[in-house]
Amino acid sequence: MDLGLSGARVVVTGASRGIGRAIAEVFAAEGADLAICARGAEALAEAADGLREQGARVLARSLDVTDHGALPGFVEEAAAELGGLDVLVSNVSGGSAATPDQWERGYNTDLLPFLRLTEAAEPHLKASERGGAVVLVSTTSALHVTPPAGPRSYGAVKAALNHHASSLARAWAPEGVRVNTVSPGPVEFPGGGWARRRENDPEFYEGIRSRIPSGRLGRPEEIARAVVFLAGPAASFITGQNLVVDGGFLDRV
Repeated sequence: MDLGLSGARVVVTGASRGIGRAIAEVFAAEGADLAICARGAEALAEAADGLREQGARVLARSLDVTDHGALPGFVEEAAAELGGLDVLVSNVSGGSAATPDQWERGYNTDLLPFLRLTEAAEPHLKASERGGAVVLVSTTSALHVTPPAGPRSYGAVKAALNHHASSLARAWAPEGVRVNTVSPGPVEFPGGGWARRRENDPEFYEGIRSRIPSGRLGRPEEIARAVVFLAGPAASFITGQNLVVDGGFLDRV
């Protein structure tokens, strides 16, 4: 399906592995040009090479999103290199580990980066002739409190981000910028958290898997396709929405 994204100028954070890398690959397959960042330089370079092999123009920068002061510079560099910005995808996350610093970590790794990225991208997105789009990658843990969510910062911080994204959607709609959220359920890929849980805590892993009516955990490319759809003109009248991609994991209307 042609989603009308050929030549689109796209920023994707956390794009060296897992969901973020899959998002960048689907954009590249649609003909978009990309600015990507991630913390690990080696994995980022590998991802960038793969995107270039797909024919995409790629700017790749090794960047830790907790360096909040560096984020506006990355956005400005991306806009200069690509000739503007049409899409911002915020994908990074501090994870759900129950560490003593989890609340501070969630604030610094999830909440503030999204704020800084959207602030920096705002004028470029509003200037987009295509109509700008923001997609926040959230989580089903923001929408329920049973495992794997629980009383941790991860779901609470993502819930705050969901609220902010929905508020931005209404504020920016008159200026042609759409803002949507994609909330994945449990997603498994080599080296990811759920792959480690399957090895290290198989009872917990199986307990979660058994609650997914589809019978398995999600795959990064399944989340990526939802993100790319919402970013493009095929979704031109969709804004302020939270698309859950979870194989039926959440029990809700």
